[in-house]
Amino acid sequence: MGDVTGWKSWNIDWSSIDIILAGFPCQSWSVCGSQEGDRDERGKLFWDMLDIMKEVINANPNVKFIVENVKMKKEWEQIILSKLQEINPKLKLHIIDSALVSAQRRVRMYITDIEFDMPEDRGIVLKDIIECGCVDRNKSYCLDANYWKGGNLKMYFEKSRRQLVFGDGCHQVGVADLKGYDIIKRVYSVEGKCPTLTTMQGGHREPKILCNSASITGRRLDSNGVRKDDDTSLPIVQTLEVSDTDKSRCLSTLTKDTVVSPLPKGRYPDAYGEHKLHWRKLTVKECCRLQTLPDDYCKSVSNSQGYKMLGNGWNNETIKCILKGLTTENKFGRELA
Repeated sequence: MGDVTGWKSWNIDWSSIDIILAGFPCQSWSVCGSQEGDRDERGKLFWDMLDIMKEVINANPNVKFIVENVKMKKEWEQIILSKLQEINPKLKLHIIDSALVSAQRRVRMYITDIEFDMPEDRGIVLKDIIECGCVDRNKSYCLDANYWKGGNLKMYFEKSRRQLVFGDGCHQVGVADLKGYDIIKRVYSVEGKCPTLTTMQGGHREPKILCNSASITGRRLDSNGVRKDDDTSLPIVQTLEVSDTDKSRCLSTLTKDTVVSPLPKGRYPDAYGEHKLHWRKLTVKECCRLQTLPDDYCKSVSNSQGYKMLGNGWNNETIKCILKGLTTENKFGRELA
């Protein structure tokens, strides 16, 4: 339909619309954003949304609404709710965490006039959606002329050779007798074309699966690794922060906001340095699963666009829980599919 601000030129029958599912940019309303509301240019789209909703309800008084946004300050929530209730007094605000129906902590505000049952906890955790044998890039490193030089496995790893393949993508095999960080950091998967996404410390038979939720954030840290974000004399360090939760963090359009790692809970400075192979970003397929969508939902777009779509999107099962209310509340006067 084109730019939403040009909605008045849309040549559509407004009375034919039975339900409006709406969202507006969260950056100006979120506690993690500018918190400037409609003083932010992006926040002004809220009013365009309201105008469209007014147009539709005037043409079809039985239209249903679902409005979604991030959880925000109470004062913002009440302002938004009150403006929406001026259009439809039956609208109610619900706070739902998609962790109930998925492996992702995604707390969102839903404003709707559909009566529905809140979703029950299905007990889905992050390890349930992690892929085995997945890889963190599509191509191998360049082969070099010294492949398997001398047949010395230990020397091969210590010199960071980049072509060796071991394991099934989840379990590293054949190197349990080797020790040291340099030995384990260049292990490859037969399932793909790059380093495996799991590592195993030398001598231990139980592999470390990359399924701890983590993120990479700029922090100011003192010599003891303690956060001192207000101390501008300290440099900002890209820090890997690993949590012990069994759920993923909330997806966003920034892939570094949600990564996975085998490391124990803690804060690890220099995420792009020595700890690089101790974390990876979620795959597009895993992000589809976190949003409770089919694995191949984004197969028609690039990975970059897939990440953006999924980060901006709604959790499918959460929306389905709300929409189920329509099956017993058919006020459209039309046959529901």
